[in-house]
Amino acid sequence: MRISELSERSGIPVASIKFYIREGMLPRGAATSATRAEYGDEHLARLRVIQALSDVRALPLARVKEILTLIDEPDQTPYATLGKAVSALPPYAEETDTDRARETIERLGLTYDERFAAVAQLEAAIRGIEAAGLAWDAETAARYAGPLLQIAAAELIPLAHLSESEQVSYAVLGTAMYEPAILALRRLAHQHVLATRETDDDM
Repeated sequence: MRISELSERSGIPVASIKFYIREGMLPRGAATSATRAEYGDEHLARLRVIQALSDVRALPLARVKEILTLIDEPDQTPYATLGKAVSALPPYAEETDTDRARETIERLGLTYDERFAAVAQLEAAIRGIEAAGLAWDAETAARYAGPLLQIAAAELIPLAHLSESEQVSYAVLGTAMYEPAILALRRLAHQHVLATRETDDDM
């Protein structure tokens, strides 16, 4: 397809597509002449990933590029690549003292790498919780960790049936794109539980 059709099918302006090509975020099309190129479904799929990361997750362009680079040039394992991908996702925490987070993680018996961005993210979250006057203790941590471990295990089942490159893409994009759904479902669950309680109280 021509770039104009690629733009029409993706809903992304030609100028933006050309920018993504210049920035190395989108591969160049196959040249058919000095001024024309052909694009395929792989370009359309890539544009949809870029759009999802920048629009749905509202990631800065530099962070989108980081994730795309990890998909194109992954580390040796999905585990290592996923660790880098998490650092490209908000919240962007730069905590150096992560004692509270490590204490929580170790109490829960989780395997982890101290350099994993989620450790600093957890530290920042704990500090924010306590600054707001809310509790963060072993019971609270366990209440969240139990269900989340089940979710994580279920999410990673498909990895066994994917190639190595597909595993990386699935792990990185899955982390980026499913987290907003998890947050929204949690909020809906709160609303449901509260509404159900009110109904029960009225009976």
